[in-house]
Amino acid sequence: MRRMIGILLTFVVVAALAVAPARAADRLTATFSLSGTTGKYVVTNPGSSSISGWTLTFELPAGVTASSPQNATLSQDGTKVTLRPLFYIDTLRGGATTDPYSPTFTLSSAAQPANCKLNGANCDGSGEAPPTADGVTAAYSVEGSRAKFIVANNSSATIQSWSIVFTLPAGVTASNADNGSLTQTGNTWTLSPAHYNSTVGAGRTTEPYSPTFTVSRSGAQPATCRVNDVNCDGSADAPPAAPGNLTSPVKTTKTVTLDWDEAKAGSLPITAYEVYNGDTLATTVPDTAATVTGLTPNTEYTFTVKARDRKGTLSPASSPLTVKTNNPADDTVAPSVPTGLRSTGKDSGSVKLAWNASTDNSGVANYDVLVNGKVATTVTETSANVAGLSPSTKYSFSVKARDKYDNVSEAGSAIEVQTADVVGDGYAKVGYFVQWGIYGRQYFVKNLDTTGNARRLTHINYAFGNIDPRNLTCLHGVTKGTSQNPQDPNQGDGAGDAEADYGRPFSAGQSVDGVGDTGWEKLRGNYNQLKKLKAKYPHLKVLISLGGWTYSKYFSDVAKTDASRKKFVQSCLDIYIKGNLPVYNGAGGPGTGAGIFDGIDLDWEWPGAEGHPGNHVSPDDKRNNTLLIEEFRRQLDEMTKSTGQRYLLTAFTPADPAKIEAGWELAEVAKSMDMFNIQGYDFHGAGSDDSWEPKRTGHQGNLYTDKDDPYSFHFSVENAVQPYLDAGINPRKLTIGLAYYGRGWKEVKDGGKGGEWQDANGAAPGQFAEEAGTRGYSNLLASVPNCRIVHDEQAVATSCYTGENGQWWTFDDSWSIQKKVDWLKKKNMLGAMIWEMSGDPGVLTRTLDESLGK
Repeated sequence: MRRMIGILLTFVVVAALAVAPARAADRLTATFSLSGTTGKYVVTNPGSSSISGWTLTFELPAGVTASSPQNATLSQDGTKVTLRPLFYIDTLRGGATTDPYSPTFTLSSAAQPANCKLNGANCDGSGEAPPTADGVTAAYSVEGSRAKFIVANNSSATIQSWSIVFTLPAGVTASNADNGSLTQTGNTWTLSPAHYNSTVGAGRTTEPYSPTFTVSRSGAQPATCRVNDVNCDGSADAPPAAPGNLTSPVKTTKTVTLDWDEAKAGSLPITAYEVYNGDTLATTVPDTAATVTGLTPNTEYTFTVKARDRKGTLSPASSPLTVKTNNPADDTVAPSVPTGLRSTGKDSGSVKLAWNASTDNSGVANYDVLVNGKVATTVTETSANVAGLSPSTKYSFSVKARDKYDNVSEAGSAIEVQTADVVGDGYAKVGYFVQWGIYGRQYFVKNLDTTGNARRLTHINYAFGNIDPRNLTCLHGVTKGTSQNPQDPNQGDGAGDAEADYGRPFSAGQSVDGVGDTGWEKLRGNYNQLKKLKAKYPHLKVLISLGGWTYSKYFSDVAKTDASRKKFVQSCLDIYIKGNLPVYNGAGGPGTGAGIFDGIDLDWEWPGAEGHPGNHVSPDDKRNNTLLIEEFRRQLDEMTKSTGQRYLLTAFTPADPAKIEAGWELAEVAKSMDMFNIQGYDFHGAGSDDSWEPKRTGHQGNLYTDKDDPYSFHFSVENAVQPYLDAGINPRKLTIGLAYYGRGWKEVKDGGKGGEWQDANGAAPGQFAEEAGTRGYSNLLASVPNCRIVHDEQAVATSCYTGENGQWWTFDDSWSIQKKVDWLKKKNMLGAMIWEMSGDPGVLTRTLDESLGK
């Protein structure tokens, strides 16, 4: 899929948390090393709790500069250097370090830093940490229905930005903000500053431009209030209360199951509970029950539980509970075999099961639910919801019973259940929206609505996200155009467009809901419009497409090792699914992009095979592609456990059998994938630089092999799909690609065949100067005069020809779409994918929708 536009000197410095006075042993530490002119800080968390957020500063000798940071951002003001970690090392678990992703930087000459500070504390660990009151506060007042926050800076340094998050009593709303803007999630409100009061000088307040707003109930007071994630009154965070009523409802010879009452939250929500076996952390769970495994039979253990809040602060321990595991010699009889296994429901990622209870002389402890012969989950009841499954896939389920002495029954009779597909009983209609369409094409998210296409589509793939060439993470927050030379091997390096994504304000006429941006919102641009479009059409799913023709250069690198795969996937999910957009021109920030994207679409062009000039290719790409897809699926499913939402994982996949063989273990990746969007176009074409096939015309998306095709391999949609079916992939995971644009040649001979498969002399003039040989469907019809449309009934391909030595174009139209839909329905395929939506005034997608039906 194309985008036309990529010697060792060491001493130790100790850092401190910006919290209430604490022992140095509870603070972060950092070890600095210098190798030549490369400096490095390894930050360590010596405590037992996770710590989020740190900033390291140091002084360099006069004239020495620092540059080229990795794993951190770097700024220098005179001799003072500030390092801020990238998101993936911003949080450190207890006992963890930043290695192997520690911040490094290049010095203009070898030098040792001095006066090192971390979050304002002495770097050697001496002295007290800065008190929490030395920071930002927000004082709330209300007169009648008009409320006000006065933000004050109590520190000695300027605060560059602030935001207030507060909750109101049930039923109370906030609106009509002045000197700021309001956003709502449930009964939680976020108050963001205007541009003129976002910076607060040392010792100053936001007066006389403090934010005000209307509350729907006179005199209403906020229930909770935090400014820049500290309590609004400057008080220290209160930790959670200790969990109560710790009990053990079930134990076996090797396991102990524990229950406890939900702990009372302190200043922050509780996110997890830590279960301790003596002084050792045994497990961490999100709910108020856990099973501790790997124990020794007939042995006493003492357990406690602590609650953990969002910042990693732990509560006091619960009252201890001593439990003795059972003695296996006391019972050697296994439970009866579970019977009556049945499915009680399913969706695209899970299956619900129920069965009849087993009996046992000492009592049944739990049941193992097996998927394809392997234990998937263990439950204490006679029902289970088995999640983490793949759509449109058959699974074999069975159940074993276990008693309190770890005697396990034989598995009951298995049943086979096929999960639902991602669209239920209908068809997928996946349309690519191109990031850069708002420029020359003047195609906005709003156009998806005004053409009627938004209500007809099921999925929108937003193209494209890039890969950071240095950090090998998902790249965002930059604005750097690609070079216009399609043969430039570095065309996409470091390129991205935060301006189009979430920085550019749109007018009321360009906005989905008719409300224009002020220019000071934290979320603007295409992302904000997609959010509005989803609000209007709740059925729509939006995915971020990573890669594409220009941005696939570093896929081989990120897929290379287990560590690189984990790092890359985590970065992509952090930006796109969690929505932690980098700050850009006043927009972005933590959580600002949350709720926009419902999954990931991988557009690696191509693993193990040639693609854009300069792409990195390895003979290990094929296997690593599978492992990368599996890592995306694993991390997405892990997020589902905390959010309850299942995230989609799709890919743009090749039509060329050689590229499939080089880069795709189809049967394996199908276990992780929700949808394969198979390339159904670009079979033939001429490039803007007269590359590709400039001397001969050819269909770019014919359904069947053309009997007149002179090439040795005959591309067609049918031939493209067959390898996927041969690999055993359920057709309800497959879509075929449709071209909402044409490929064209110039100076084409007639040859008695209306220009089909005839000699040519390069690409025809394109819709845009830099895109010769390409025109959107609507532009082609309007801008290529006297182009007689021909429908090739045998190959099912549409073309148009302007006459001898003229232009010849190949594209999809309503006729070919109807024919292709008839074919894919007979194949029981999932639907169709479209590249790309700006070419359609509404005609093609309406044809697709009506032809697919329900």
